[in-house]
Amino acid sequence: MIFLAGLGLGLSLIAAIGAQNVFVLRQGMRREHVLAVVLVCAGSDAILISVGTAGLGALISAHPWIETAARVGGALFLATYAVFSARRAWRGSEAGLQAADAPVAGPRMWAVVGTTLAITWLNPHVYLDTVVLLGSVAGTYGDARWAFAAGAMVGSLAWFTALGYGARLLSGVLARPGAWRVLDGFVACVMAGLAFTLVLGA
Repeated sequence: MIFLAGLGLGLSLIAAIGAQNVFVLRQGMRREHVLAVVLVCAGSDAILISVGTAGLGALISAHPWIETAARVGGALFLATYAVFSARRAWRGSEAGLQAADAPVAGPRMWAVVGTTLAITWLNPHVYLDTVVLLGSVAGTYGDARWAFAAGAMVGSLAWFTALGYGARLLSGVLARPGAWRVLDGFVACVMAGLAFTLVLGA
């Protein structure tokens, strides 16, 4: 039951729309290094959940300047990403998806992994959800806290796998370049909105 509690809370937090989910969705739709993106996201969550369960969440709560610094840095990164997405939407540079069984030419894996790491680790919401909130709740289970943490980790892996690979079902809709302009416009708005809320919160 404790495992299921962690699974449920982990899914409810991770499934909320945010910079990380939007990026994973976009990579899944483009079929660009999806496995690497999923592993980086789920692996990062596992590390952060472990750190929170071990007790670091209380330390962050006791030092507000850490959260403020994370918010400012995250806002700058998200604003920059929003600018690039808006530029893609304006220029309409996407060629659309090719044949359903053929991956789209795109950036090298290291570049995608680097962007995934940045979106994950520079986003303060990730720390609030995993280290602080999940870590704090896990602590209430005493010796069974790691069962709760394991459930949250499984939830993270299941969500990102479903999001990354499930996005391919929309490939038919996104077969035209114009559809990618709409998607990139949506990404730009989400990233800009998140950056704005982070600045207000700081």
